[in-house]
Amino acid sequence: MKKLGASGQKMLKILHLIMAGLWIGGAIGLLLMVFALDGAQSGGELHGYDRARQFVDDWLVIPGAMGCLATGLLLSWLTPWGFFRHRWVAVKWLLTVACIIFGTFALGPTTNDQPILSAMYGLGALIDPEYASNRLCNLTGGTVQVAAIVFMVVISTLKPWKRKAGGTPQPSGNAG
Repeated sequence: MKKLGASGQKMLKILHLIMAGLWIGGAIGLLLMVFALDGAQSGGELHGYDRARQFVDDWLVIPGAMGCLATGLLLSWLTPWGFFRHRWVAVKWLLTVACIIFGTFALGPTTNDQPILSAMYGLGALIDPEYASNRLCNLTGGTVQVAAIVFMVVISTLKPWKRKAGGTPQPSGNAG
């Protein structure tokens, strides 16, 4: 397979960084917005917070995560970095897939249930056991998710581990 030239790699890295920014910014926003729920003064306000969190998930987090997955695939396939040639790239692949699966099957459903519950119960949703469980999942799971995404940014920048035995030397530049 033909590899991308230097300008193609740079453009792909830029797109990858934009997607990472959407993902991490949206994830941090969702996590912080959990704390706003206690400040709701009415059922409508609580429902508004929940709908805003759902909007951030649908329009920032999900596109950012999918964009990182797609651009990461292209970066691994079309550049010398490869998929598993370097340990830090392999770790990023593992974490990316794990975060997407966890977000899809654990965090997403709880985020999507919150507006339904706050629309049904109004401010009383704050004492509803299902709403409280969803909120705890968003808080704890969201914290783990943000930590994993930040860790991916750190290892992308530092490229901390030596190349795998038999791998090729790392190219100069930043793979994102």
